[in-house]
Amino acid sequence: MCIKKLLTLTAVLAILTSCGTGDKGELVGVKGKKWHPEKPYGMSLIPGGAFIMGKSDDDLAGVKDAPTKTVTVRAFYMDETEITNSEYRQFVEWVRDSTIRTNLAEMADLEGKEPGNGDIGEFAYADSDTTNMTPYQKYMFENYEGEIRKLNTDIDLIFDTSEYPDELYAEVMDNMYLPLEESYNGQRTWDVKQFKFQYTTMDIQTAAKYRELSRSDVIEQEEVEVYPDTTVWIRDFAYSYNEPMHNDYFWHDAYSDYPVVGVTWKQAQAFCQWRTLNKNAYQKERSKQNVNRFRLPSEAEWEYAARGGLQGATFPWGGPYAINDRGCFMANFKPLRGDYAADQALYTVEADAFEPNDYNLYNMAGNVSEWVMSSYDPASYEYSSTVNPSVNDTENERKVVRGGSWKDVAYFLQVSSRDYEYADSARSYIGFRTVQDYMGTEVTKNASKKGKRK
Repeated sequence: MCIKKLLTLTAVLAILTSCGTGDKGELVGVKGKKWHPEKPYGMSLIPGGAFIMGKSDDDLAGVKDAPTKTVTVRAFYMDETEITNSEYRQFVEWVRDSTIRTNLAEMADLEGKEPGNGDIGEFAYADSDTTNMTPYQKYMFENYEGEIRKLNTDIDLIFDTSEYPDELYAEVMDNMYLPLEESYNGQRTWDVKQFKFQYTTMDIQTAAKYRELSRSDVIEQEEVEVYPDTTVWIRDFAYSYNEPMHNDYFWHDAYSDYPVVGVTWKQAQAFCQWRTLNKNAYQKERSKQNVNRFRLPSEAEWEYAARGGLQGATFPWGGPYAINDRGCFMANFKPLRGDYAADQALYTVEADAFEPNDYNLYNMAGNVSEWVMSSYDPASYEYSSTVNPSVNDTENERKVVRGGSWKDVAYFLQVSSRDYEYADSARSYIGFRTVQDYMGTEVTKNASKKGKRK
């Protein structure tokens, strides 16, 4: 009797689980959202493939830390240009505006101000009114109040002092600027020390290596000041007059399309995190799947992309010379002793200046050196993997920079030349560009048309 009841229950459960699914009881897999690949704005697809990484044997000095090695990298997208001042300003202004909105919301909360009176209450937290909340939102608000608060971004910030709505708003804004006694030439400037970006990362490498660690052990909280150090134009060159670059280079529209400099490796990392957050916020609003994160390229990815598909080339355009057949320089660097302007540029040039390589990437040699993800170790080529090699030791503050810059000689423009700077250092000749993993594995440079996967 009991066996009959059990069989009957099993049959009913089987009917219930398969009824209405249309799968006829077969293993058809879980159907997710329809996915369409999307080329990121301003990026080029770098097809995966193998290449010979490192210095040629005739470079006896360079081969010590960059011996030749055949490696393979997967497909990825890369910024066609270095991140520009204009693009980095978008990041800075987002952080600034978020900081201001948070301070306004905190003040409104402290003073018990609510929307509807035309004062600072208009900038109160969006969750200050719980009447229209969903059950989930109410639960989160009640259990995580003070930790998760939603800012009101529907109302524009007011920067014109004559239009401030009340004294509380004026007080919050006043605290965002440097004190009056520190104003210069009658102009008050932002206290950029307050422009901080906070984000959370997970150290997956450590988590995979030490399985006994809990998830909380590998969650890392970061807070980074995002404003570039404009004083690098003065500090990098003793006994030199570069004040115009210090004053204007980052903010003035004349330099909007020039590569950002004065950014540390840690700030470049923060930018990547923000760019991912910003894009996925857009995706979420439109019920689209998240995109892969933006990040700095590995050293191998950078060199592979810089070569533009040319095997054994000295420069992104081939080589072995830094000039073309008409005697014109191919990049922005220091071609002659003390003559920085021989290539028609004294400092940096627009990020899309000169001709791109065969992957449509601009200034992979010269203009500004570029931060990459990898830590610098002279022996890293000896022990790194041959597939997607990446050596990033969190304890090693020396981070690799590649490509050479406007103040470097031609040797550092070579696609295989390695150099480094400390992660917390900013320079007037170091910028960066970002990459994003390609979703899939079928795009490879060495795949033949006949053998291409479908």
